Amino acid sequence: MPAKIITTDDLREFKLELLQEINELIREKRPGRFKKEWLKSTHVLEMLQISPTTLLSLRANGTIPFVKIGGLIFYDAEEIEKVLIENTVKTSNKRR
Repeated sequence: MPAKIITTDDLREFKLELLQEINELIREKRPGRFKKEWLKSTHVLEMLQISPTTLLSLRANGTIPFVKIGGLIFYDAEEIEKVLIENTVKTSNKRR
């Protein structure tokens, strides 16, 4: 069987391919890759500075989406932020 000579360019190319494959594996296996941040009601109350009754109303009328597991209610932090952005009121500084 004839011997094959490996050049430094071959090794460099191998290194780049290996690093690329390792990076892809890390991205696939990374815990929390699709992790959402879930907030409990107490955190949402503090964050929005609202009362429990107001939070109940926002849930009941569908303004704030939530997930209920057993007796616990969780809110997706991204959804809360989206609701805040969508309901931002811009006022004019002009007085009549």
